[in-house]
Order: sequence, then structure tokens, then C-alpha cells
Amino acid sequence: MSRSDLRALFRSNDRELKAVDFFADRRDEWATVAAAIAGHTRRVRQPGFDVEDLEAPRRNALVFYGVGGIGKSTLSRGLAEHLADPAARAGDWPPLNPMVCPVLPVRVDLSNESGADFESLILAMRLAVSELGQPMPAFDLAFQRYWERNHPGEPVDEYLRRRTWFSRFPGVGSLPEQMQSALADVAQVVAMPGTAGSVVGQSVGAIVRALREHRQNVRALAECRRLADLLEAEPDLDALSYYAHLLAWDLSRLPEKKRATLVVLLDTFEDVGDRVHRDLERLIQRVVWLMPNALFIITGRNRIQWDDPKLEGQLDWVGQACWPFLVGGATDEPRQHTVGYLSAADCETYLCQRLTIAGRPLMDDRTRHLITANSHGLPLYLDLAVMRFLDLYRRNDRVPAPGEFNLDFPALVARTFRDLTPDVRRVLRAVSLLDSFSTELATAAAGLDHDAPALDLVERPFVDVDPGAPWRYQLHGLIRDAVREADDTSEDRWSDADWKRAAGRAFLALGREAAGADRARLVAALRQGLRLARDYELDLGWLADAAFSYVDDFVWEPIELPAGEAGRVAEGSPAEALAMTLSAIAQRQREHRSRTAIRLRLVLEGGQLPDQLLELPRYFLAECDRDLGNFDASLDGMRQVADAGGRLAPTAARGLVHLARRVGRFERVRTAVESLGPEGRADRARGDLWWTQGNIGPACSAYAAGRDEALDLDQPGEAALSQACLAFAAAFQDRPRAAEQIARAEQMLGGVSIRWADLQTSIASLVRDAGVGADLPQRAEDTVVRACEAGLTSSLAYIRLAVCLHFLVLGESVALAGARAQLRECVQGEEFAYLAELSYLMAGEEPPNDLPRAQWLDGQAAVQARWVAIVEDRRREAAASRGE
Repeated sequence: MSRSDLRALFRSNDRELKAVDFFADRRDEWATVAAAIAGHTRRVRQPGFDVEDLEAPRRNALVFYGVGGIGKSTLSRGLAEHLADPAARAGDWPPLNPMVCPVLPVRVDLSNESGADFESLILAMRLAVSELGQPMPAFDLAFQRYWERNHPGEPVDEYLRRRTWFSRFPGVGSLPEQMQSALADVAQVVAMPGTAGSVVGQSVGAIVRALREHRQNVRALAECRRLADLLEAEPDLDALSYYAHLLAWDLSRLPEKKRATLVVLLDTFEDVGDRVHRDLERLIQRVVWLMPNALFIITGRNRIQWDDPKLEGQLDWVGQACWPFLVGGATDEPRQHTVGYLSAADCETYLCQRLTIAGRPLMDDRTRHLITANSHGLPLYLDLAVMRFLDLYRRNDRVPAPGEFNLDFPALVARTFRDLTPDVRRVLRAVSLLDSFSTELATAAAGLDHDAPALDLVERPFVDVDPGAPWRYQLHGLIRDAVREADDTSEDRWSDADWKRAAGRAFLALGREAAGADRARLVAALRQGLRLARDYELDLGWLADAAFSYVDDFVWEPIELPAGEAGRVAEGSPAEALAMTLSAIAQRQREHRSRTAIRLRLVLEGGQLPDQLLELPRYFLAECDRDLGNFDASLDGMRQVADAGGRLAPTAARGLVHLARRVGRFERVRTAVESLGPEGRADRARGDLWWTQGNIGPACSAYAAGRDEALDLDQPGEAALSQACLAFAAAFQDRPRAAEQIARAEQMLGGVSIRWADLQTSIASLVRDAGVGADLPQRAEDTVVRACEAGLTSSLAYIRLAVCLHFLVLGESVALAGARAQLRECVQGEEFAYLAELSYLMAGEEPPNDLPRAQWLDGQAAVQARWVAIVEDRRREAAASRGE
């Protein structure tokens, strides 16, 4: 049932405009409430249920919590309406199960603005119960004594009439009469003359004696074991909270046909108290505990903490033993639930039905889609956007354009900050600078010397938790954006200088986290640190070491900076240059090497990187040039990096060795390998050298040594690369062993991203099946396509060599000639000429005169003999596989 939205209705003179207070679908929440009421009713109806058992665990609190503006109060009001009148929201929610006994809902808004206090809560519950038309003698007797002591000379009925807050409760007219009737009955049974008031005011002692002696005339009341003690207690606010036990007892004594389930909805529970002052919360918790036959539906911003044993002393009943359903991870109802954000479909429905003209949505599709995307499912944002839409519509006499809604609202910040202490607000602002954070990061970024504000913040519902993330906490996106961009109206708002100081603190804290961190945390620190350095013009500092650590592992997670904030980010900053460098290096595993080369040249030409970081783009540009066949450019770049003596100098020295091998300068390679050392991956370089000479055993041993060393140093990328090379070398000589090595390579490459190694493993499969696999030529062409897409000239040359081996083993001379011609296409000058030469040596043939000759380590004849033996072995294997 939709009612007029008065705020919207009074913002426009347009008589055709229809504005309704649309209720967003909360079917899951209603289903939870219905299940909780059904389960609660079954429990209290069981024969063993005892309302006076004060030690049994309580299972009568259902909690919905969530960020400000998520729709908790709307949900609470909707629940109260539907429980009181199932037809009120029949279009949204189904009715309760008919097997559930009648329900008595009472809703109390505990916000500071509502004017409700603890006494009002107790009166509201008694007013709700009065609808049953049944006496509540135990409660009324104690309550009347409290009332006369604390409201002398003021009758209850007059008090209720004067306070309009109680006018919403239907029992206002009948409650005073019910109370007077109950007290008159007590006066009669104790045979005391006078009015009911005199019974309570002057004859408490006589009533208590009658109760304690279990006289026949008060036997019914005497069965309430704690009534006498409560009547003797000082009738103050503390005693009033215990009177809830009497009301629960009275409800339990009603005839079966008169019974109903009291459902108490407590809204805005965050205003009840805080971590220091829990006096009101203690009274309310006492009521919940003492009324186990009533169901309490609590809505607020924060998860209630009654399951925390550390609160012992602040609250009466705490811990899992007392509240088993309120602990984290509980699955039975009633328990604690986060109020979810609206789905995109729900947001669209809300915006379509909230404002209409002639039955059609006033907002166009593009505007609705933009508002829905910006809202992140937060109803408050939708409501604020609707109000802005109406203001613009009225002011400009037209439907607003979508671009007029690409903004945040200061009201979101105000609602978020409303119940936060200054220190918690300080932490919230600081962590809005971060994509994710820990309590330690939050405290450091805020510049505090104690963690309590950060610990308070992470328990707020607008902080999401991901236990598997490098830092487990993350602000909800809309709240984060609003704090960053709309924090202009709060009294303690930050200046630009405040934000920069916080960014500097967060940046340094991230650097401490990145030092010696695992891969996931290193990458997360890099991403966040680069953005902070760019947005706030910070020195790169620890980012340099982190960048070199990033490139060491061959994993290549994307490093992409999001768009900067308008007016804040300087074009061409060092942080942007470093981010572009790392992004290009990582993307080379997913794109053609020529694109990577272009991006790295742009970084070098931009001149923004500090000197100590120039070797990063310079080395990887040289690597791209090598893969693209730009031999001279690659040689020049590798020499520059090696001569500079920086972090990548050993890697560049290996790159020079690699280039020397490409042109067949094997003597130079052997000499240089000895000076590479572990940092220069000397074992892998030895393996590269030995397989070309036909020394497959030593090559495999060298690759295996490089792999094992990398594993010992926790370098999975280098280990996988060495394993791929080992699989390739083993494939020439030992097919069964090669199958095992290929499988291991594929497994190890699953956790890293090395495109060349992926291709090398595929080429190893071709070499292993040369002369055996009938489909090898087609598989080779498929692999050629992948190599060309990546711009990897070496992979292309190795594929052509594998095809030559295949036709050589089969003895198909015509096909072999064609394969050699394709291999010759890969030869540029001396580069890869040694592979074309090998295609003749392994056949026992003399290479053509126009083919540049390699400098074989122990002479052409020895190399030729070893390769001829490899081919002969393969022919025998191929014949055996064909059964010849």
C-alpha cells in the first residue's frame, strides 16, 4: 500500500505529479522475521518452557543492522504495520503462517530525537498488551507503586493524554481502567478497605505478607515467586526494568484462547548507548532477558555485542552461553543479520514508482541507470537523488539530464558520522584513502597512538570484511566516495593539507607492510601506494624496492591506476610513470610485444622516472626488442642496463648472453655464463647453451638445478620458467620423461603468467611427438598463431625447428624442405641461423653456403654426431610405436 510522499509532494506545483512513499522490496528480511516468529512461538508453547527460568539461554532477539540510510527504520515501520495489519503490505509480503498464534506488535523508536525513554518503553509494552482485554495483576500492582512514587499526584490516564507520543497506541483508552480493575481486585482479596491507590500506597506490607504466606485469597498472585521481592524493592528505574518479568509472567498465565505473541520492535538501537555508557542498554537488555516469551526485533547501525564476554559488568547477561543465537556464524533464528543493499533491479523499481506522471516514470532510463550505479544499493542515496531530481525539475521546468546526478551527497557523510566519536571519524577519513586496510594500517594512517578507534570502526556495518584479502577490511564504496568527496559540511572536516598529511602517513604505513611481504600483500601495497603517491604528489620512496620485487616473480598481476580526481592529479607524475611501466611489463604477457615496446618508450621519453628506476623500462624494452627481432636495439638496451650496475644488471648480463646465443656465438656464451652467478640465472643460461650442442643430459641437469634453486628461494616464476626449458630439452631425447616434465611445467605455470614459457611448453609437446604424432603439423600451425599474436620470434623459430625434426624422422624429404624454408624465414642475418644450421646437421647434411655458421663449442662434426644420434633414436621410437 503506497502512501503519498509528503516531502516530494510539497516540492512542486505540478498537479499531475504523483509522489509516493515507495517501499523497496525486503522479502528476505520479512521471511526471516516470519521464520523467527514461528520458531519463537513453537519454543514458548513447548510443555517444558518456564517463563520464570532465569538461567536458560535466551533465543528471543532478532537483530537487523546496517549502515545509515540502508532502510532499517523503513523496514522496522513496515514490519510493525504488516504485523498489525497483514493487508498493509500484502503486495510486498505474504501473511504469517496461520498456525502462529495472534501477534501483538509494538514499535519504539529509541532515537534521541523521538523523545522515548525507558519508562516510555515499559508503558508502550503494557499498552500493547492491553489490547488483549485481560488483567495483568502482578505487573500492574508493582507498576502502580512505581508510578505513585515517581509521578505523585499525576494519574496514568492524564499522563498518557498529555504526551502525544503515546497516541499511536490503541490501548491508551483502556489501560488505566484495566490497571484500576486489577488493583481493586487486589484490595478486595486482601480485605483492605479503601481505594486501589491506598492499597498500593499504604498497604504494601500487608500485600507482601499475604503473598509470602500464600494465603488462599492471593494464591494466584503468590505463584509469581518474585512478586513479593519486587514490591519490597525501592520503586526506582532499576526496579522498573525488573517489572518486565512480571509482565512476562502475567502473559504466560493467560488462557490459551487469549494468548498472543508480543513482538517488540526497537529501532535506532545505536542511540541506546556507547562503549562507555551502557546504562540504558543494560536496562533494555534486562527487559529482553526477563521476557523470554516475547520476541524483540532490534534494528540499528551496529551489531549488538551481548555475546561478548568482555562486557561482563557493563551488562547483566553476556557471552555465548547466554545468547547462543547472537554469536557470529550462528545459523538458527532469531539471530543477527546485516541489512543488505538493494539490488539494481530493486533500485530501478524504486525510482520508477517513486515519481510518476500519468502513470509513467518521471525519470528517463539513463538517469535511473546512473543513479542506480552511483547508489551502490543504498536507499538513502536514492531518496536524496529523488529530491534533487524534483528540485531541478521544478527550477528548470524540464526533466534533468543524467549528467546532473553524477555526484555524492553531503547528507551521506552526516548520516555516517552521526554516531561516531571524533577519533573514529578521524580513522574513517584516513581509511577512505585506502582500498583495504587493517586496524594497524588504519591507526597509522590516522596518526593515532592507540587502536581503540580503529577497532570501533571495523565493527561498523559499512565496513566489509574479506578474511582472504591482504588486509581484511574495506569501506563500502559509496561511503568511501562520500567521505572523500562530500565532506565539506561537518564541523571537524579536513583541509587539503589534512588530507595530504593523512595520505603521507598511510603511504609510509603501506611501505612498512610491503617490506618482506608475501606476493598478495606486496601487490596490494603497490597499487595503493602508487595511487596515493600520484594523487598527493608524494616521493616514490619505498615504491622503488617494491617495483623491483614485483618484477622478480614472473606472476604479473595487473597494476593499473584508477582515474585521478579532477584538479588534484598532476599530469605525467613519477608515480604515473612507474605505474605505466609496471602495467606495460605485466601486460606484455597478454598483448603483442610491439604494444609493450611503445608504452615503455613513452615512459622513457617522458622523463618522469627517477634515475634509479630507469633501468626498469630500459631492460624490458630491450627484452621486447629481442622478442620482436630488433637485435641491435635489444643489444644496445641490454648493454646500457648491464653497464649501469643497478638492480637489473645481472639480468641484463644474462640478456646479453641470450643474444650471443641467438647469433651462434657459443664460445662467448660459455665464457660469460661463468660470471652470471645465481642473480643472472647462470644454470638456466647453461641449459640454454648445452641443448644447442646436442648435450641434452647436461642441459636437463642445468635446468633442474636452476629450478630447484628458484624453489628454495621462493621464486615460483623463475622455477616455472626453468621447468618449461627443462621440458623442452628433455623432449628431444626421452619421450616418457619429457611427458612427465611437460606435465610438471604446465602445473607450475598455472600459478604464474609467463607467455613465453607457456609457448615453450607447447613446443616441448611438439618436439616430444616429432615423428610420432600424425597431427603435429596442424598443432604446430596453431602454436605459430599464438607465437605471432604475442610477437615472440624465438618461439616461432623453435616451432619451425620442431616441424623440421618431425619430417626428418619420418623421412619425408619434400615436406622437410618446406619446413626448412619456413625456418629460414625466421633467420635474420646471424640471428637464429644456428637453428637452421641444426636442421641440416641433425640430418647428417652440410648446411648451405649462404647460411651463417655458428661457433660450436667442440666443432661442427661433434655437434652433428650428437644430433644425428638423437634423430636415429627417435626413428627407432617412432617405428616401435607403429609396431614395425
